[in-house]
Amino acid sequence: MRLTVAQALLRFLANQWSERDGVEHRLVAGCLGIFGHGNVAGIGQALAERGAGTDGDLPYYLARNEQAMVHTAAGYARARNRLSTFACTSSIGPGATNMVTGAALATINRIPVLLLPGDVFATRAADPVLQQLEDPRFPDATVNDALRPVCRFFDRINRPEQLPSALLAAMRVLADPAETGAVTLALPQDVQTEAYDWPEELFARRVWHVARPVPEPAALARAAELVRRSRRPLIVAGGGVVYSEAWETLAAFAADHGVPVGETQAGKGTLPYDHPCAVGAIGHTGTAAANDLARDADLVIGVGTRYTDFTTASRTLFGEAAFLNVNVTAFDAAKHSGETLVADAREALRALDLGDWSADPGWTARATRLTHEWQEQVSLLTTGDTLTQPVVLGMVNEVARPSDVVVNAAGSMPGDLHKLWRASDPKSYHVEYGYSCMGYEIAGGLGVKLAAPEREVFVLVGDGSYLMMAQEIATAVQEGVKLVVVLVDNRGFASIGGLSEAVGAGRLGTAYRMRGAGGALDGALLPVDLAANAASLGAAVIRADGPESLRVALTKAREAVGTTVVYVETVPGPGPRTTAWWDVPVAEVSGLPEARRARAAYEQAKRDQRTYL
Repeated sequence: MRLTVAQALLRFLANQWSERDGVEHRLVAGCLGIFGHGNVAGIGQALAERGAGTDGDLPYYLARNEQAMVHTAAGYARARNRLSTFACTSSIGPGATNMVTGAALATINRIPVLLLPGDVFATRAADPVLQQLEDPRFPDATVNDALRPVCRFFDRINRPEQLPSALLAAMRVLADPAETGAVTLALPQDVQTEAYDWPEELFARRVWHVARPVPEPAALARAAELVRRSRRPLIVAGGGVVYSEAWETLAAFAADHGVPVGETQAGKGTLPYDHPCAVGAIGHTGTAAANDLARDADLVIGVGTRYTDFTTASRTLFGEAAFLNVNVTAFDAAKHSGETLVADAREALRALDLGDWSADPGWTARATRLTHEWQEQVSLLTTGDTLTQPVVLGMVNEVARPSDVVVNAAGSMPGDLHKLWRASDPKSYHVEYGYSCMGYEIAGGLGVKLAAPEREVFVLVGDGSYLMMAQEIATAVQEGVKLVVVLVDNRGFASIGGLSEAVGAGRLGTAYRMRGAGGALDGALLPVDLAANAASLGAAVIRADGPESLRVALTKAREAVGTTVVYVETVPGPGPRTTAWWDVPVAEVSGLPEARRARAAYEQAKRDQRTYL
């Protein structure tokens, strides 16, 4: 079959499927793209020839920002438990490099996305073309090479003959839960348009089995013995529990053996918040209940977690506990010198036969008591007559139904959500905290809604993150994809402001203010109307100025047909107390007394760090 490289690539993608547990999914559900001279004549032409409507086998969606479209693909893939994703195509130059941040986010979070950036001429017949990087040391280097460090697979297609092997390698990585992340196929603009006689079998329907690796018997025996010797075990549930759809298995395992379960950001919702074994968020943004238990646990059973510094409180949280790590990725399972079960989370928990063993009854009872005390604190913090951020989050939680999805990524909200949000469904909590990327929220929420149109999606975004990337509101409006965007305006970067003050940096650059008479950024608040901006992008906008008006606004927005932005200004107020440390280095010498005090506290906290050797 004679087709151009771009036409062949799209035909191939439309025939790729993933399969797990006998259920098939389109591996590449569509293509997000922004066109320029580097891809319009290749992939753009091929999409146009296919008639890329949303009812086709590879629908096309117009995005507004290349970084944002990768976030949309990541949000979609995460909502689909990594069984399906989007392709993202850009022109060369700035279009391609704009995708680097999105690729980093996907790879860090172990999320599959496919990037198809245009590239310079493979023939070099017209060098240097517009937007080409010229490096006299490496004539074959292009800006797309910036994607190599943040991708799990990268290839440049300099000849049509290279395409089949590159495509098969790319699909393997996308469908492998242990290897997945961003995948890039860089496409020189001349090669995209070159025709070639392709073998028909390249376009045959191909199903990629998504494996559920089972644990090695010897490792399983060692793990079971380690658990049986423990009296105060604690499970740390990470995103791997969600991706493997192991939440029911985890709930039964915890209940059968009386083991408390704390949750990472990616793992939140694996147990309903009112499950008898659920002790809530763990780590620097964790609950007092989970963190108190973590300090006294004699065994930490990490299931599908990467053990980031927020989860371990920078390696100060887990006292002298031993570790049992269950992970589909050997790299993550080997962390902290623990006993390892390299396996799918669901299969590992099913295979871990402990007989009639249970945790110490006093330990289980303590977990129940501490969790009850924490839930009382949640009720106090999330209700009131003043629109503090916790009150706003509590009201959204109240209006949202159990199956609705909350989306967030950056600022102070992820910490408050982790502690305060009462999740009842394992897919209802979508906070991107591996990269904590400002600007993810609206774009990622769009991906979630495309993946789960039957669910209402509440996008919670602060003013700082909104100003970085709000334009995908226009994409949602164009596509008729409904989002409820709760835009929280606190006039700056609240979380970094607090951190800046804590390390003696005086909140420099964390408030949105004009320059004052003395030249510092301490003048009047910026006269920016974010609600008007949202309206200009096509969204319906409701301004809320009090708790009752916010409740009414959220209810109207949830019942609306199209995308609605609920704008609310918050005021400082009591929030959930942080009960675990986070390692942010403080200046060792300073002329500021507050910095010297912070350094003394920092050195004291560092003494509790473990090496895990």
